[in-house]
Amino acid sequence: MSGAGRRAGPTGERPEEYTDRYADEYAAALASALRGPVRAKARLVAEMRDGLADTVAAYAEEGLPRDLAVRRAVREFGTVAEVAPACQRELTVAQVRHTARAVALAAPLLTVCWYLFLTSGHGGQLPLATRLLAFSLAGSAAVAALLATAALAATGPLARRLPTPRRLPRATAWAGTTAGVCLGASALTLAASSPLSGNWLPVALAGALAAALHTVVASSARACRDCARA
Repeated sequence: MSGAGRRAGPTGERPEEYTDRYADEYAAALASALRGPVRAKARLVAEMRDGLADTVAAYAEEGLPRDLAVRRAVREFGTVAEVAPACQRELTVAQVRHTARAVALAAPLLTVCWYLFLTSGHGGQLPLATRLLAFSLAGSAAVAALLATAALAATGPLARRLPTPRRLPRATAWAGTTAGVCLGASALTLAASSPLSGNWLPVALAGALAAALHTVVASSARACRDCARA
Protein backbone atom coordinates (compact mmCIF):
# COMPACT_ATOMS: atom_id res chain seq x y z
CA MET A 1 0.00 0.00 0.00
CA SER A 2 2.91 2.35 0.55
CA GLY A 3 3.52 2.23 -3.19
CA ALA A 4 0.02 3.55 -3.83
CA GLY A 5 0.89 6.66 -1.87
CA ARG A 6 3.84 7.35 -4.18
CA ARG A 7 1.82 7.15 -7.39
CA ALA A 8 0.59 10.37 -8.83
CA GLY A 9 -3.09 10.57 -9.63
CA PRO A 10 -4.06 10.34 -13.29
CA THR A 11 -4.43 13.53 -15.26
CA GLY A 12 -7.72 15.22 -14.61
CA GLU A 13 -8.44 13.30 -11.40
CA ARG A 14 -9.78 15.58 -8.69
CA PRO A 15 -7.89 15.57 -5.35
CA GLU A 16 -10.86 14.14 -3.46
CA GLU A 17 -11.16 11.33 -6.03
CA TYR A 18 -7.47 10.51 -5.62
CA THR A 19 -7.86 10.54 -1.82
CA ASP A 20 -10.91 8.27 -1.96
CA ARG A 21 -9.20 5.88 -4.36
CA TYR A 22 -6.15 5.55 -2.15
CA ALA A 23 -8.30 5.15 0.98
CA ASP A 24 -10.32 2.42 -0.76
CA GLU A 25 -7.11 0.58 -1.72
CA TYR A 26 -5.87 0.86 1.86
CA ALA A 27 -9.18 -0.45 3.21
CA ALA A 28 -9.20 -3.38 0.77
CA ALA A 29 -5.67 -4.39 1.76
CA LEU A 30 -6.52 -4.12 5.45
CA ALA A 31 -9.72 -6.15 5.04
CA SER A 32 -7.82 -8.96 3.30
CA ALA A 33 -5.34 -9.10 6.19
CA LEU A 34 -7.96 -9.41 8.96
CA ARG A 35 -10.10 -12.25 10.27
CA GLY A 36 -13.16 -11.83 12.47
CA PRO A 37 -16.93 -11.34 12.64
CA VAL A 38 -18.22 -9.88 9.37
CA ARG A 39 -20.04 -6.89 10.84
CA ALA A 40 -17.31 -6.00 13.33
CA LYS A 41 -14.66 -6.31 10.63
CA ALA A 42 -16.61 -4.17 8.16
CA ARG A 43 -17.19 -1.50 10.81
CA LEU A 44 -13.53 -1.44 11.86
CA VAL A 45 -12.23 -1.29 8.26
CA ALA A 46 -14.69 1.51 7.45
CA GLU A 47 -13.50 3.50 10.47
CA MET A 48 -9.86 3.07 9.45
CA ARG A 49 -10.64 3.98 5.85
CA ASP A 50 -12.50 7.16 6.82
CA GLY A 51 -9.81 8.11 9.30
CA LEU A 52 -7.08 7.83 6.68
CA ALA A 53 -9.13 9.75 4.11
CA ASP A 54 -9.75 12.56 6.63
CA THR A 55 -6.05 12.72 7.49
CA VAL A 56 -5.05 12.93 3.83
CA ALA A 57 -7.68 15.62 3.23
CA ALA A 58 -6.43 17.62 6.21
CA TYR A 59 -2.87 17.66 4.86
CA ALA A 60 -4.12 18.51 1.36
CA GLU A 61 -6.05 21.48 2.75
CA GLU A 62 -2.77 22.76 4.17
CA GLY A 63 -1.51 23.05 0.61
CA LEU A 64 0.61 19.89 0.41
CA PRO A 65 0.72 18.08 -2.96
CA ARG A 66 -1.54 15.06 -2.86
CA ASP A 67 1.32 12.52 -3.08
CA LEU A 68 3.05 14.17 -0.14
CA ALA A 69 -0.26 14.44 1.73
CA VAL A 70 -0.76 10.68 1.34
CA ARG A 71 2.77 9.88 2.51
CA ARG A 72 2.39 12.12 5.56
CA ALA A 73 -0.99 10.62 6.38
CA VAL A 74 0.27 7.05 6.12
CA ARG A 75 3.31 7.88 8.24
CA GLU A 76 1.00 9.32 10.90
CA PHE A 77 -1.75 6.74 10.53
CA GLY A 78 0.39 3.66 9.99
CA THR A 79 0.77 1.26 7.07
CA VAL A 80 -1.47 -1.77 6.75
CA ALA A 81 1.29 -3.98 8.15
CA GLU A 82 1.62 -1.67 11.16
CA VAL A 83 -2.08 -1.31 12.05
CA ALA A 84 -3.23 -4.84 11.20
CA PRO A 85 -1.96 -6.51 14.42
CA ALA A 86 -3.87 -4.10 16.68
CA CYS A 87 -6.99 -4.40 14.52
CA GLN A 88 -6.73 -8.18 14.55
CA ARG A 89 -6.52 -8.24 18.35
CA GLU A 90 -9.73 -6.25 18.53
CA LEU A 91 -11.50 -8.53 16.06
CA THR A 92 -10.22 -11.63 17.84
CA VAL A 93 -11.81 -10.46 21.08
CA ALA A 94 -15.04 -9.78 19.17
CA GLN A 95 -14.95 -13.29 17.69
CA VAL A 96 -14.23 -14.82 21.10
CA ARG A 97 -17.33 -13.13 22.48
CA HIS A 98 -19.40 -14.18 19.45
CA THR A 99 -18.37 -17.83 19.82
CA ALA A 100 -18.69 -17.83 23.60
CA ARG A 101 -22.16 -16.33 23.35
CA ALA A 102 -23.25 -19.00 20.84
CA VAL A 103 -21.93 -21.79 23.06
CA ALA A 104 -23.36 -20.29 26.24
CA LEU A 105 -26.82 -20.22 24.64
CA ALA A 106 -26.77 -23.47 22.65
CA ALA A 107 -25.07 -25.88 25.06
CA PRO A 108 -27.49 -25.40 27.98
CA LEU A 109 -30.40 -25.76 25.57
CA LEU A 110 -29.02 -29.13 24.47
CA THR A 111 -28.61 -30.19 28.10
CA VAL A 112 -32.20 -29.16 28.88
CA CYS A 113 -33.54 -31.03 25.85
CA TRP A 114 -31.79 -34.24 26.87
CA TYR A 115 -32.88 -33.83 30.48
CA LEU A 116 -36.52 -33.38 29.50
CA PHE A 117 -36.46 -36.43 27.28
CA LEU A 118 -34.66 -38.62 29.81
CA THR A 119 -36.99 -37.66 32.66
CA SER A 120 -40.21 -37.82 30.64
CA GLY A 121 -42.08 -40.71 29.15
CA HIS A 122 -40.20 -40.19 25.90
CA GLY A 123 -36.84 -40.88 27.50
CA GLY A 124 -37.90 -44.31 28.67
CA GLN A 125 -38.71 -45.22 25.08
CA LEU A 126 -35.22 -44.45 23.81
CA PRO A 127 -32.64 -47.27 23.60
CA LEU A 128 -30.34 -47.71 26.62
CA ALA A 129 -27.28 -46.86 24.52
CA THR A 130 -28.90 -43.58 23.50
CA ARG A 131 -29.66 -42.68 27.09
CA LEU A 132 -26.11 -43.46 28.21
CA LEU A 133 -24.68 -41.39 25.35
CA ALA A 134 -27.01 -38.56 26.25
CA PHE A 135 -25.47 -38.23 29.70
CA SER A 136 -21.95 -37.85 28.31
CA LEU A 137 -23.04 -35.42 25.59
CA ALA A 138 -25.05 -33.30 27.99
CA GLY A 139 -22.19 -33.26 30.49
CA SER A 140 -19.62 -32.23 27.87
CA ALA A 141 -21.94 -29.51 26.60
CA ALA A 142 -22.40 -28.20 30.15
CA VAL A 143 -18.62 -27.97 30.64
CA ALA A 144 -18.29 -26.11 27.32
CA ALA A 145 -21.01 -23.71 28.45
CA LEU A 146 -19.13 -22.98 31.67
CA LEU A 147 -15.94 -22.25 29.71
CA ALA A 148 -17.88 -19.99 27.36
CA THR A 149 -19.36 -18.09 30.27
CA ALA A 150 -15.87 -17.60 31.69
CA ALA A 151 -14.70 -16.27 28.29
CA LEU A 152 -17.54 -13.76 28.21
CA ALA A 153 -16.61 -12.59 31.71
CA ALA A 154 -12.92 -12.31 30.75
CA THR A 155 -13.72 -10.08 27.75
CA GLY A 156 -16.64 -8.13 29.19
CA PRO A 157 -16.89 -4.50 30.30
CA LEU A 158 -15.27 -5.19 33.68
CA ALA A 159 -12.21 -6.67 31.97
CA ARG A 160 -11.60 -3.96 29.36
CA ARG A 161 -8.74 -2.46 31.34
CA LEU A 162 -7.03 -5.83 31.66
CA PRO A 163 -5.17 -7.64 28.88
CA THR A 164 -7.02 -10.53 27.29
CA PRO A 165 -5.41 -13.86 28.28
CA ARG A 166 -3.22 -15.04 25.43
CA ARG A 167 -4.69 -18.54 25.32
CA LEU A 168 -8.32 -17.44 25.65
CA PRO A 169 -9.14 -17.36 21.90
CA ARG A 170 -7.83 -20.89 21.39
CA ALA A 171 -9.58 -22.15 24.54
CA THR A 172 -12.85 -20.59 23.41
CA ALA A 173 -12.45 -22.11 19.95
CA TRP A 174 -12.02 -25.57 21.43
CA ALA A 175 -14.97 -25.04 23.77
CA GLY A 176 -17.02 -24.17 20.69
CA THR A 177 -15.67 -27.20 18.85
CA THR A 178 -16.61 -29.45 21.78
CA ALA A 179 -20.11 -28.01 21.91
CA GLY A 180 -20.45 -28.36 18.14
CA VAL A 181 -19.42 -32.02 18.28
CA CYS A 182 -21.91 -32.66 21.10
CA LEU A 183 -24.67 -30.97 19.13
CA GLY A 184 -23.83 -32.86 15.96
CA ALA A 185 -23.65 -36.20 17.77
CA SER A 186 -26.94 -35.43 19.50
CA ALA A 187 -28.60 -34.60 16.19
CA LEU A 188 -27.46 -37.89 14.65
CA THR A 189 -28.35 -39.90 17.75
CA LEU A 190 -31.83 -38.43 18.02
CA ALA A 191 -32.46 -38.82 14.30
CA ALA A 192 -31.42 -42.47 14.43
CA SER A 193 -33.44 -43.11 17.60
CA SER A 194 -36.65 -41.36 16.61
CA PRO A 195 -38.07 -44.37 14.67
CA LEU A 196 -37.46 -46.53 17.76
CA SER A 197 -39.38 -44.17 20.02
CA GLY A 198 -43.07 -44.66 20.61
CA ASN A 199 -43.58 -40.90 20.08
CA TRP A 200 -41.06 -40.15 17.35
CA LEU A 201 -42.09 -36.59 16.48
CA PRO A 202 -40.68 -34.81 19.60
CA VAL A 203 -37.45 -36.80 19.28
CA ALA A 204 -37.13 -35.86 15.60
CA LEU A 205 -37.82 -32.19 16.38
CA ALA A 206 -35.15 -32.21 19.08
CA GLY A 207 -32.72 -33.72 16.56
CA ALA A 208 -33.54 -31.00 14.04
CA LEU A 209 -32.97 -28.32 16.67
CA ALA A 210 -29.62 -29.87 17.63
CA ALA A 211 -28.60 -29.93 13.95
CA ALA A 212 -29.46 -26.25 13.52
CA LEU A 213 -27.54 -25.29 16.66
CA HIS A 214 -24.59 -27.42 15.51
CA THR A 215 -24.37 -25.41 12.28
CA VAL A 216 -24.25 -22.10 14.15
CA VAL A 217 -21.80 -23.16 16.85
CA ALA A 218 -19.45 -25.11 14.58
CA SER A 219 -19.09 -22.25 12.09
CA SER A 220 -18.43 -19.77 14.90
CA ALA A 221 -15.84 -22.09 16.47
CA ARG A 222 -14.09 -22.45 13.11
CA ALA A 223 -13.93 -18.65 12.76
CA CYS A 224 -12.54 -18.40 16.29
CA ARG A 225 -9.79 -20.89 15.42
CA ASP A 226 -8.92 -18.78 12.36
CA CYS A 227 -8.66 -15.67 14.56
CA ALA A 228 -6.51 -17.50 17.10
CA ARG A 229 -4.07 -18.45 14.34
CA ALA A 230 -4.04 -14.97 12.73
